[in-house]
Parts: sequence; structure tokens; C-alpha cells
Amino acid sequence: MATKIRLQRHGRKNYAFYPIVIADSRAPRDGKFIERIGSYNPNTNPATITLNFERALYWVNCGAQPTDTVRNILSNEGVLLMKHLQGGVKKGAFDEAEAQRRFDAWKAQKDANVSAFKAAENNKKEEAAKKRMEEEQAKNKAKAEIVAKKKAELAAAAAEAEAAANAEETVEEAPAAESAE
Repeated sequence: MATKIRLQRHGRKNYAFYPIVIADSRAPRDGKFIERIGSYNPNTNPATITLNFERALYWVNCGAQPTDTVRNILSNEGVLLMKHLQGGVKKGAFDEAEAQRRFDAWKAQKDANVSAFKAAENNKKEEAAKKRMEEEQAKNKAKAEIVAKKKAELAAAAAEAEAAANAEETVEEAPAAESAE
């Protein structure tokens, strides 16, 4: 039986996630499968991948053919590198301990790169939030200045109107006082 390591599509429209399965190559995409070995969620940044490493390595060693996307996933997770290192052990190029040491060094470098990427993304988000906050504060300050200017104009106009009303009262009282004499 020809087996494939491939993705099944689950989820809703425009928000799919993919279980990674071992299936007969003749089975439908979302149909019957032999074993589920992980999942792939491209909706997060970076994409979330969960994979049963040992079972994936077992199936690759048994001859299951991964699809292009799954081949990239397996490569990024190190399954194909481990298969390559196991081939070197079988040929006698190095021993199992050396293969494991090389794999662990590669995995540590990979994890460091991923954590650096996540830190850079978080810094970008924080800088963008800080910039938006500064812009908003500048806009609020400009708006407050305009409002204060308008209030000052209204207060000046009200004071002027009050002064004019007082002047009219004084003018009206003065003739009334003159006629009383």
C-alpha cells in the first residue's frame, strides 16, 4: 500500500487548520487515514506546529511519502535531518551519539532563531503601540489647545457683552439720576 504523509483540511472558511495524517494515497483528502501524527495551524505568527517526532520519523523510515507542504514541515521540525543522520550511522560515517549531538546542536540553533523572531515581533508590536500612543497624545494636546482657545474667545465675548450691558445700565441710570434732581 502506498502511504502518504499529508494534511487534512479542517476549520471554517478563511480560518483553516490542518491535522497531519498518514493515509493511503488513494483515500480522499479529508477521508479515512491510518494515523494522526500532528497538526499545523498557519493562522498564528509564526505558524503553530505540533508533531509526534518519533512516529513521523518511523513513517518516513517506512517509506511514506510526504506532500510538499508536509515535507517543509518535517524539514523544519528536523525529522528529515534525523533520517539523514541515521543513514550516516548505518553507513558507519559516525556513531549514534555523534548523530544525536549534531541533531541537538541544530535543534538548539533552530529554537534560538524562533525565539529571536518572536522577540523581534513583540518589540515591533510594542514600538507600534508606543508610536500610536504618542500620536494620540499629540492629537489630544492639539485638540485641547483648540478647545481652550475657543473657550477663551467665548469667555472674552461673554465678558465683553457683560461689560456692554453694564455700560448700558450705567448710561440709563445716569439720565434717570439727572431727571430726579
